[in-house]
Amino acid sequence: MKRLMQDFSPSTVVAGFVAVLVGYTSSVAIIFQATVALGATAAQTASWLWALGLGMGLTSLALSLWTRQPVLTAWSTPGAALLASTSGLDMPEAIGAFIVCGLLITWAGASGWFEKLMDRIPVAIASALLAGVLARFGLDAVASAKTAPGLVLAMALAYLLGRRLWPRYAVPGVLLAGVAYVLGEGRLSFAGVDTSQLFALPAWTAPAFTWHAAIGVALPLFIVTMASQNLPGVAAQRASGYATPVSASIAVTGATTTLLAPFGGYAFNLAAITAAICMGREAHEDPARRYTAAVAAGLFYVLLGLAGGAVAILLSAFPRELVAGIAGLALLGTIAGAMAAALKDESHRDAAILTFLVCLSGITVFGIGAAFWGVLAGGIATLVAGWRRQGN
Repeated sequence: MKRLMQDFSPSTVVAGFVAVLVGYTSSVAIIFQATVALGATAAQTASWLWALGLGMGLTSLALSLWTRQPVLTAWSTPGAALLASTSGLDMPEAIGAFIVCGLLITWAGASGWFEKLMDRIPVAIASALLAGVLARFGLDAVASAKTAPGLVLAMALAYLLGRRLWPRYAVPGVLLAGVAYVLGEGRLSFAGVDTSQLFALPAWTAPAFTWHAAIGVALPLFIVTMASQNLPGVAAQRASGYATPVSASIAVTGATTTLLAPFGGYAFNLAAITAAICMGREAHEDPARRYTAAVAAGLFYVLLGLAGGAVAILLSAFPRELVAGIAGLALLGTIAGAMAAALKDESHRDAAILTFLVCLSGITVFGIGAAFWGVLAGGIATLVAGWRRQGN
């Protein structure tokens, strides 16, 4: 405990808060859409927030404290999109499918096959994947200048000055500058926010196991979570220089999914984008102390679960441009480092740039996101390059 308190710093706490801010505000609307598609009651919707907040928080805390590395977990955003597009399925069948998905994720981690697959991916491709996934946030930050030029420019200036004068606190400076600007303009708005339910409570839903739900929901949910979420999650860790125990981490997220599924915890996985915020130099100059950023994020997620309604009101009051700006600026260093690592080895350069472009495109095929297709494209390019060298 003493070491933990010594390792904490204002920059790691802010990095954890920014990670939660970005992760929650970027996709919580999809969670609500998924609950509507499944016919959830108000109590069940609140329970989803409770389960997801606690699941992400407790797994992030446990894994980060155990490994002393910044291991951040998240809900499966493509999984939520998949659920939002589902029809003809009631809540008990969906809960049964979540449990099946959790068991599959647990098996993928405990058996070790997913880690063996990740060991075969070159560092250049993993770095290019990370850069491609994160670059979209940098582009969104720039695009936000169209609708809020003053806010974005103020945050960018705060970032540049921070990097020059107080590098460790550049991102906290950006956050303070953005909030101050928003308050000055009176743009921190609570209009249209439902304040009737400030606290989220668990609501048990008995599962119903059916073959059509297992094949039509559980299996696709497992595939998109592993390919679109856990794959870039592990790549982000390795590109940042962390040797996190992959199999154990995946197994923990699967077991958590299985336990919290009856309350709405449909699928948990390793985070990539939000984890990168906790793994960058902006979180802390010392890589060995950056785990406290993930610990802080875990604590914020637990609070998010226990007081889901109140925190949702606070987060929804921030303008979209502020969230986009802080995310893009917080990830600049990580994007640059990943690009440098991806293009360092000339023999993997073609595969790396191909991976980067496919991941940056954001394409989705068969419900599987760009991260998987980027790694596939880079892997094929690597095989062709190796075959060509052997032929020579």
